Amino acid sequence: MAEQAGYLDTVEQGLALHPEQAATSAAQVDLLFWVLVAVCVALVLTLFALVIGFSVRYRAGSRRPRPGAIAESLGRRIELGGAAGLTVAFLALFAWAGTLYLYLYRDPGGDMLTVNVVAKQWMWKLQHPNGAREINTLHVPTGQRVRLRMTSQDVIHSFYIPAFRLKRDAVPRLYTTAWFEASKPGEYHLFCAEYCGTDHSRMRGKVVVMTPEDYAAWAQKNGEGEGPAQAGERLFTAYGCSGCHRGRGTVPAPRLDGVAGRRVALAAGGTVLADAAYLRDSLLLPNKHVVAGYEPVMPSYQGQIPEDEILQIVTYLQSLEPGDWTVEPRR
Repeated sequence: MAEQAGYLDTVEQGLALHPEQAATSAAQVDLLFWVLVAVCVALVLTLFALVIGFSVRYRAGSRRPRPGAIAESLGRRIELGGAAGLTVAFLALFAWAGTLYLYLYRDPGGDMLTVNVVAKQWMWKLQHPNGAREINTLHVPTGQRVRLRMTSQDVIHSFYIPAFRLKRDAVPRLYTTAWFEASKPGEYHLFCAEYCGTDHSRMRGKVVVMTPEDYAAWAQKNGEGEGPAQAGERLFTAYGCSGCHRGRGTVPAPRLDGVAGRRVALAAGGTVLADAAYLRDSLLLPNKHVVAGYEPVMPSYQGQIPEDEILQIVTYLQSLEPGDWTVEPRR
C-alpha cells in the first residue's frame, strides 16, 4: 500500500502544471521554459490567424482586390522582416538557454559539499565527505552548494530530481559532476531518468533537504565511518599502490602527491591534465598515458576493484597536496 501511495503521489506531481521549486536554479529553468512556451504559442496563434484570415478574405468567389506587383513587393518585405526578427529572437533565446546550461552544468568551484554517487542496477549508492553512506536517499542542507561526483558501475543511468530541475547522466568509465543549492526543506523525489534495465522503474529514491542545524546533527550521528579520502588512502595501501608510488618498492613510479589538477608530461610526447578521468585510467588502463621517464610496467586493476573503491582512491589522490608524502628510500 505504501508503494502504491508513493506511486500515486509521483503521478500527481508529474501532472502538476507547475511542479514545486526547491532549488535556487529551479526558478531560472522555469522562466526559460515558460518563455519558450509563450513564444511557441504566439507563433502558432499568429500562423493560425493568418491562415484563417486569408482563407476567409481571399476565398473562392471573393471580390476582394488582389493587386499584383505592389502587394508582392510589400509581402516580400514583410516576409524578410519577419524572418529576420524571428532569427534575432531565436538567437537571443539560444544565448539565454546556453548561458543557463553552462551555469547549471559547469562546476562553479569554491567550498562545496561533495557527495560521491555510484549508480548500479538498480540503486543509487552515495557517500558523504564524513563517511556517511546512503542508498537511494540523499540528505543535504539548505543554503549550501552540493557537488555530486557521479559514475556508473554497469550501464548509463540518469540522476534526476524534478523539484531541483536537475538531471545528469551517470556513465560507466566516466566521471560526471552536477551541483545544486537546495532552498526549501522537505522530501523530494529522486528518479533514474535513463532506461537501465528490467527494474528501471523501481530505481527511485528521495532527497531529504534539512536546515543546516538538522543536517549537522544528522551528519554527526551517521558519519562515524571513513570518509572517501580516508578510505581511499587505506585502499591505496591495501592494493599495493603505495609500494611503488611512495618509494617503498624496487620499481620506480611517479609521485602522485599534488599531481591532481596539473599537467603531466607523457612518454609518447605531449601532456595530459591529471583530472579524475586520468587518475581512474591510471588504475585500469595504465598503459594509456605512460608518464615521461618511466616504463609501462604497471599492472592493470581492471575488474579487480569495485567502482565505489576506485572513486574513493581517486578522491584520496585529489586531496593530496605537493609534499604530503614524505620521501622514503627505495629498498
